Amino acid sequence: MSIYVISDLHLSFSEKVQKPMDVFGEEWLDHAERVRKNWEETVSESDTVIIGGDLSWALKLEDAVPDLEWVRRLPGKKILVKGNHDLWWVSIKKLNDLFGDELRFIQNNFYEAEGYAVCGSRGWLCPGDEAYSEQDEKVYNRELLRLRTSLASAKDAGFSKIIGVLHFPPMNDKLNETGFTELFREFGAEYVFYGHLHGAEGFRSGVHGNIKGIEYRLTAVDYLRCKLYKLEGRK
Repeated sequence: MSIYVISDLHLSFSEKVQKPMDVFGEEWLDHAERVRKNWEETVSESDTVIIGGDLSWALKLEDAVPDLEWVRRLPGKKILVKGNHDLWWVSIKKLNDLFGDELRFIQNNFYEAEGYAVCGSRGWLCPGDEAYSEQDEKVYNRELLRLRTSLASAKDAGFSKIIGVLHFPPMNDKLNETGFTELFREFGAEYVFYGHLHGAEGFRSGVHGNIKGIEYRLTAVDYLRCKLYKLEGRK
């Protein structure tokens, strides 16, 4: 039983949503079919797949259902966090009523996977980022609170092994420490996965590798070339 991670699926199977991704470069050419093929070749029903946001381009839940059903039918148990483009994301109760344990949505909560607590939130632009403005401050603080609630719920449940997942990068574009990295360190996260960054320039601006004991990994579809990142675990 293994844990896999991927983000930024950017699906648009609804007839009401027209958002072809190949206009963004060859890595997006037929990307959904390539993801499906790689997913089915590597993931078993007993595995867990963490999806780090931006699953669907839909604006309404009814239009996102074809994308969510597409993911649901793939092998493995799925754990999802919200991305900035997931405008279809409604209350956790409504999502859980629709999908139950088949798709598990993180919002102020956590889920267990192979002895780890998977904790997270959407995240947001971080202070010090070139694009950060006063309007971002409120959202940034709210996402910090949601992440703390998620991490604290795992700690209260007795978990010591933590996987963190955000949609936005946990650091600004200067790779400074932020409230997100401080929280992950406070609660002893071993891994932090994130998405949102695309293209060669975006990839370079992200945090990669081990920093102060935490492994940071970008898992955007185009960065992974439509494959899923497999967590191998630490020896």
